[in-house]
Amino acid sequence: MSSRYSVLIVGAGPAGIGVAAALKRCGVENFLIVDAREPGASFAAWPGEMRMITPSFYSNPFGHLDLNSVDPETSPADFLRTQHPTGKEYALYLQAVVAHHQLPVRGGVKVTEIQRDEDGFLVMTESGLLRAKMVVWATGQFFYPNERGFPGAEHCRHSSAVKDWRSLAGSEFTIIGGYESGIDAAVTLCEFGKNVRLLSRGEPWSVDSPDPSRSLSPRTLDRVRSLLGRPGAGRLELVGNEDIRRVEKGADGWTLHAQNGGTTVSRTQPILASGYAGGFALVGELFDHREGRPVFHESCDESTITPGLFYSGPELAHRGSLFCFIYKFRSRFGLIAREIAERLGVMGVEKSLEIYATAGLMNEDLDCCTSCECALEPVGESGSDRGEMLEAARHSLAEI
Repeated sequence: MSSRYSVLIVGAGPAGIGVAAALKRCGVENFLIVDAREPGASFAAWPGEMRMITPSFYSNPFGHLDLNSVDPETSPADFLRTQHPTGKEYALYLQAVVAHHQLPVRGGVKVTEIQRDEDGFLVMTESGLLRAKMVVWATGQFFYPNERGFPGAEHCRHSSAVKDWRSLAGSEFTIIGGYESGIDAAVTLCEFGKNVRLLSRGEPWSVDSPDPSRSLSPRTLDRVRSLLGRPGAGRLELVGNEDIRRVEKGADGWTLHAQNGGTTVSRTQPILASGYAGGFALVGELFDHREGRPVFHESCDESTITPGLFYSGPELAHRGSLFCFIYKFRSRFGLIAREIAERLGVMGVEKSLEIYATAGLMNEDLDCCTSCECALEPVGESGSDRGEMLEAARHSLAEI
C-alpha cells in the first residue's frame, strides 16, 4: 500500500470515520485512516454497563439525524435497534459505517511523531513512515485518562480501567468526580447493591445550564432519580464542593484529603472519575493555545499556526462553547471535508455535500452554538423547581 496520501486521518473513532465519510462524499480518493487499534476501539473498551447518554432514534428520513449518527445515511438506532447503545454496540455501528462507505482503514498503526515539511506532513509510526499533504487529527480522549491530577492519584483506579463494575470486590466505594463518568459509575454500583460516596469538586447534579456539556444529561438525572426507593439498591451519598487534593495509601485503606481540610477514608481503592487528558500530546506544539485549550480556525477547525492540520473530536471548542459530544463535533464534518477537497482541486464539492448541509453537518453559525438558552423554563412552573427537586433527591439518596 502506498505511503503517500493526500489526506491522512489519525483516529478511527466517530470523528475520524465521520470526516472520512464526508471526504469520500466529496470525491476525495487518496486518503487513509490509521489507528493504533481497530475502528471504534475506545467504545469497545467501555465498562460493560456503560451506555451512550444521548438517545438514538431513527428519524433521518424526516430531516432529523439520529443524535449518535456520524453521517447522513446511517443511524445507530436503525442498525442496533436500541436507544442507548453500549460501547461495544456503538463500536459495531462504526465498523458497519466503515464497511458501508468502503473507507480505507489501517489498524495497528501507532503514530509516534508528526512533522511539517515542504510537501505537507511526515507522520512517523511504529510501522513505518507515512506522508500526507494534509492531516486530520481525530484521536479522541478515552485512551488518555487524567490520572495525575493531584499527589497520590496513582493510588486510585481510573474509571476507564474498569471493564465490569459488577466484578469489583467490596460493598463500599468512594468515587472522586461528579460529572457524567462519576455519576455513571456511582449509579451502576448502587444498582448492584453497593454503597457509594461520591466526592465532587462542585455540584454538577445541581447545575442548571442549557448547555449539556456543562450539566448532567437527562438520562443521567433519570438514573439518579430511579434509585429512590428501589428495592435492593445501595446507598448513594453525593458530597459536593469537596475538592480532593491528596490521596494516601495506608495499611487499612486509602485516606482522601480535601482542600477544606476534611478527610475521607475508603476501605476499597478509590475510583477516579476525573476525565481525560486528551489526545493532543503528539501535536500540541502544532496548535496555538489559549487558556490551556488548543485554538482552531472557526471556518474549518484547522490549526491557526500549522496549515493543513485539522482537528475533529471532543476537544473542539469555539467561542467558549464545547463540542465534546458526537452530535456537536459532527456538525463540523462537512466544513473540514469541504476545505480539504477544495484545496485538492476537487470540483462540485458544494453539490456533493448538500446532504451534509441539510443534515446539520456543516454548521457555520457559531453564534448559534454559543447561545443555547431555551425559551422554556427547565422544569415545572419555574427554574427553581428543578433545583429544589435535585436538592430533595440528593438528601433522599443520602438517606436510602
